[in-house]
Amino acid sequence: MKNLTSRNLAVLAGKLALEKQALDIKILDLRKISNISDYFVVCSATVDVHLKAIADNIVGELEKKGIRIWHNEGYPQGRWIILDYVDVVVHIFLEEARQFYDLESLWGDAQVQEVNDNGKVKKTGKKTGLKTRKRKLM
Repeated sequence: MKNLTSRNLAVLAGKLALEKQALDIKILDLRKISNISDYFVVCSATVDVHLKAIADNIVGELEKKGIRIWHNEGYPQGRWIILDYVDVVVHIFLEEARQFYDLESLWGDAQVQEVNDNGKVKKTGKKTGLKTRKRKLM
């Protein structure tokens, strides 16, 4: 299953987060506004143990499919875990950290999809909020 498109990988990561009851799962499409990554998957957890369970589920299930993580950060701190799959970056936050860093507003030009409680992905029909400048890696 290594030949997943970046969109399909983002959707799969969102559904794997849902398996561990992640909250408010959003997929931000960055393809037209940045070359950092194609998609961000952003979700919330209730406590640090929940945060780590979501991350472990995503990493473990993707590894079973032959998809290896490139880099991760935040496990020891337990407030914000980043799982970097290059074209897809998963951000798992404790709710207060998510509100503080507010990635959805920071990437305000991104088209947004939501993963609902049934695992269905739907477009919200709106962008995330504030306008962003096109970001490029140097």
